[in-house]
Amino acid sequence: MQWEAGKTKVLVIGGGSSHNFASFFGTTDVATLKTAGFSVHYTEDRDQAAAELANADVAVISVNRKFFDIAAYRKAVMDFAAAGKGLVMLHPGTWYGFQGWPELNAQIVGGGARGHDKLGPFTVNVTAKDHPIMAGVPASFGVEDELYYINAEGTPEGTNPIQVLAETSPSQKYGKSHPSVWITQHPKAKIVGIALGHDERVHDMEAFRTILTNAVKWASGK
Repeated sequence: MQWEAGKTKVLVIGGGSSHNFASFFGTTDVATLKTAGFSVHYTEDRDQAAAELANADVAVISVNRKFFDIAAYRKAVMDFAAAGKGLVMLHPGTWYGFQGWPELNAQIVGGGARGHDKLGPFTVNVTAKDHPIMAGVPASFGVEDELYYINAEGTPEGTNPIQVLAETSPSQKYGKSHPSVWITQHPKAKIVGIALGHDERVHDMEAFRTILTNAVKWASGK
């Protein structure tokens, strides 16, 4: 991969099931971040991801593919966080998807989702309007998306706490709100969780593009 000199380097890692990764995460989101002035590359290759993480400033991870659950990739992600770099865990990347890798959810995601409402309309309400990640984001906005049950039934012992920046309207299953955007309290890394983003109905939204851009900028520390 060739990175543009003088720009924040963002590695977008995708791949898995139930989502059109190449279209929404690998094309729409990459274009959004390039327009914002970042140097961006996308990969669905676990070996390339593991090798290239060391060169990136921020990783945007939407992977839910168990193909990625190998020692080299796990180590690369955890080393990336330990080095104090930035991570944005995006939509399927916030799922409890790797049974053999509980540290990902406990330390990086700050919990996660094990289910969601059927794809449909709900409202996202900003709860931390003064945080830089929410700058320029409407106080509330409607989406057509999967409402992820983030931390709906608590989290396993040892899970890093989160600071919620935006939350959903009450879910159909639980009748309560769930985090939509949050910060995971990690001792070194700057980590943002974004539960939104099933398809183009979200990725094309100005509010989502603003959140994603702000999240990457904040996670970069620049």
